[in-house]
Amino acid sequence: MEGFLFSASIYLGAAVLAVPVAARLGLGSVLGYLAAGILIGPVLGLVGAETKDLQHFAEFGVVMMLFLIGLELEPRALWDMRHRLIGLGGLQITLSTAAFMGGAMLLGLSWSVALAVGLIFALSSTAIVLQTLSEKGLMQTAGGRSTFSVLLTQDIAVIPILALLPLLALPKAVTLDGDGSINRHLEDGHGSAHGSLSLVADLPGWGVTLVTIGAIGAIILAGVYLARPVFRYIHAAHLREMFTALALLIVVGISFLMMLVGLSPALGAFLAGVVLANSEFRHELETDIEPFKGLLLGLFFITVGAGINFAVLQSDPFAILGLAAAVILIKGLVLYVLARASKLQGRDRWLFTLGLAQAGEFGFVLTAFSLGQNVIPVALSERILLIIALSMLITPLLFILMELIDKYSSDPAVQAVAHDEIDTDGTVIIAGVGRFGQIVNRLVGSAGFNTVVIDHDIKTIDLMRRFGFKGFFGDPTRPDMLRAAGLADARVLVVALDDPAAAIKLVLYARKERPDLHIIARARDRSDVFRLYRAGANDIVREMFDSSLRAGRYVLENIGLTEFEAAEAERMFYAHDRHAIRELAEVWDPETTSGENKAYVARAKELERDLEASLLTILEARRSGD
Repeated sequence: MEGFLFSASIYLGAAVLAVPVAARLGLGSVLGYLAAGILIGPVLGLVGAETKDLQHFAEFGVVMMLFLIGLELEPRALWDMRHRLIGLGGLQITLSTAAFMGGAMLLGLSWSVALAVGLIFALSSTAIVLQTLSEKGLMQTAGGRSTFSVLLTQDIAVIPILALLPLLALPKAVTLDGDGSINRHLEDGHGSAHGSLSLVADLPGWGVTLVTIGAIGAIILAGVYLARPVFRYIHAAHLREMFTALALLIVVGISFLMMLVGLSPALGAFLAGVVLANSEFRHELETDIEPFKGLLLGLFFITVGAGINFAVLQSDPFAILGLAAAVILIKGLVLYVLARASKLQGRDRWLFTLGLAQAGEFGFVLTAFSLGQNVIPVALSERILLIIALSMLITPLLFILMELIDKYSSDPAVQAVAHDEIDTDGTVIIAGVGRFGQIVNRLVGSAGFNTVVIDHDIKTIDLMRRFGFKGFFGDPTRPDMLRAAGLADARVLVVALDDPAAAIKLVLYARKERPDLHIIARARDRSDVFRLYRAGANDIVREMFDSSLRAGRYVLENIGLTEFEAAEAERMFYAHDRHAIRELAEVWDPETTSGENKAYVARAKELERDLEASLLTILEARRSGD
């Protein structure tokens, strides 16, 4: 017991220390877990032989990950993305696998081992790349969307790869037993005990096929017809922990069923996730499974880091580093060719090429799985793990390289983004069509005026089009987009962007180009109001101000004031607030917070006293008149 608690403290302590540091440095949690494992394993030697046993347990986190990936992929969404997934993503995996396989065979590996190596290196790091794209705001660019499509294809491809790898297993060595009989070592690598639990061990080929199809069909039918009644039954118990138990039961039970029919547990978990993606209990399942998935995956990556044999790197550092560089170079060349074929331009092309050029966390999973299935030898697996880890560690440098290329490139196409071509113009330009912009667009459009709506979120634009509203995908802060939208002739510009910095950038540019243009801008708070006021906006609307005023009026009506008195109080407050904003804008300092600005605080107190006095005067005059 003491040994278990000591090991648990070591693993958890290393994760708590290393992962936040890696995240703050922009390296991602996966690299943090790997660094934690390297620290407690090869560097300090705090963990030992138990790492391998623990890794088999932690691999269940991969099953949970694939279940959650399935939950995010509605069948209709998969069908809508089929061309990009099969085309761009499928070509990337196929060409990368072929390139790595050819290189491995040139180095003397057999075709089966070379194919396994190619499949391992063909996958990129979903965790690192998606996190970086989100942090840098690149997800909605053409390069970002293409990168996401390839990552999604890779995540889905893990399922058939896991099913394929056992077929590539190396032949067992033939030996003689003590009685002189020939032993071909054909037993299952997981132990003979599994044989007694197999549903297909003694069946003919057609029987195995029927049982396998039946198991998959059972999962689909249970997800469609059984999930809702079971969840309602559990809900009747009013015990939160029962939902967690049910979520774990679904994943564990389906994984066990897949093992009984000789398929990968990850395949069943992924399939179940896709079936349940349209269920109203989807978010409940995600919430319950996510903590277990995160901990088990983190533990898995720690054990991978702890199990890396750095003696291999010390024995032949130039070869290992050279192979890591070769992986990035070969994969980058394949990606660059695909980027050109997909007509990605400039920055998007380099984002796609350099962002996906590394090996990924699934490479660790496939390497461990391949080793357990006797697909690759131990010595080769140690080299592969080192190469994957080194390529992932280099990934942040690749994104820095992309930014340098973007900054210093003389090619004007580097700045080009595959946005929609605007083929119309209108009296009103609406930049940003979230909840705020949608209402403005509907009101103005219903009054008979033409609007030009631009938004950088392709999903929002697609949703608008489904309901019959016209919109254009693009960056509203780009001058060429604004010119195409008719900035020169527009009468009103509505700035409804979520990003305050982008909103100010747009207002500054529009005011510079059109001093006579009327600009209406959305603001989150008073600080945004002051910045937009200084940038040149005419009318500034705080997103919660009007709704809060209306709620305050309802409060007054229900605590004794008449409807007229409450409306007068609301009108007075509104007029005073507009006056106060202009007054406070003169003493507002963007370099200090409002609470630390003494002049701002003093003027705000004076204005608040004026408001109270004005409201009391109006109410007293009204009551005395009655």
